Amino acid sequence: MKTISLVSAVQHSRRFVAAVVLAVTSLSIQAADIVIGQVAPLTGVLASTGRDMVLGARIYFDHINASGGINGNRIRHVVVDDAYKVDETVRLTQELIEKQQAVALIGFAGTANVGEVLKRGLLESGKIALVAPYTGGEVLRTADNRNIFHIRAGYADEAEHMVDQLTTLGIKRIAVFYQNDGFGEAGKKGVEAALNKRNLKLAAAASYERNTDDVKSAVDIIRKADAGAVIMISVNRSTAAFAKGFREAGGSAQLLNISVVDASQLVKLSGTPAVHGLGISQVMPFPHSDTQPVTREFKKLFAKYAPADAAVSYTNFEEFIGAKVLVEAIRRAGPNPGPEKILHALETLGNLDVGGFNVSFSPNSHVGSRFVEVTVIGRNGTLLR
Repeated sequence: MKTISLVSAVQHSRRFVAAVVLAVTSLSIQAADIVIGQVAPLTGVLASTGRDMVLGARIYFDHINASGGINGNRIRHVVVDDAYKVDETVRLTQELIEKQQAVALIGFAGTANVGEVLKRGLLESGKIALVAPYTGGEVLRTADNRNIFHIRAGYADEAEHMVDQLTTLGIKRIAVFYQNDGFGEAGKKGVEAALNKRNLKLAAAASYERNTDDVKSAVDIIRKADAGAVIMISVNRSTAAFAKGFREAGGSAQLLNISVVDASQLVKLSGTPAVHGLGISQVMPFPHSDTQPVTREFKKLFAKYAPADAAVSYTNFEEFIGAKVLVEAIRRAGPNPGPEKILHALETLGNLDVGGFNVSFSPNSHVGSRFVEVTVIGRNGTLLR
């Protein structure tokens, strides 16, 4: 009886050890997932932009996972929809950090949205990095915002470039159409600073309310100002509505917008005649080109991993580059990349060539690029350099 009991005990012990090993193995597999969180506006006025942002990052993450992951660990890309609402951005960011255990964040949209996340101290308390936010607000680019890493030029850089081009052509009466929030104010201030540098003042300024395309009042104000050019700090729907309304009201000024709009969406929303000749400043290289290694890589992976009905855009290309930068930082963070290790890896990244486009970070500078160029919507609705 003692022998049987001993054998039974040994067998029971072995089963127990096997169960423990299985449980530990299961936990190890789960722990091996590198969770990257993304809050994006997948519904609402910025939905098309949000979908492109997610797609660009996901294409590269899918490629990395198919190639064996990072140091053998797979990326789990967790995406949640804030509908471009500030309070939702805050709530969802907290969930990604606390419940999803994200080790890094990527590609949030909106100056006001990211600004509120900063104000609440969520990134700082989580000791977590946000890479490639879709905003050029200068207030987010100060040295004390240690947790944000920008791969795009700021709105001030874009405004300076546009104002320089316009004044070189002799256009000095410049108006601003802007969204009435932190995003719009940031862009407006950039234009004012560029004008002040040249001893000029705004010819007019008119705003519209966030999450609407009610622009009639703004059209009336700017139309009466007789400006030679209008710089718009606005998203797709409001930009399309303003361009159409302004042209229908007889406005002939040169129209320009900063990099947050997509030419194909503007054409779709307002028709080619309304936006023909509209200039858009860009903060990334031309994604349709084959001249740079990064654009060739992007188009190859886009064809492999993107849905059949998706189209290449500056927005999905930007977040693709953001994903490349973040993946490199995670690699450098080592085999067990926690939020603080990734944050340190980003701060010490130095100059990184992602394939003909350079991004540079240091402990004292988290603005990775100042690249700006202006493109124009052509007669057939395509974007021209």
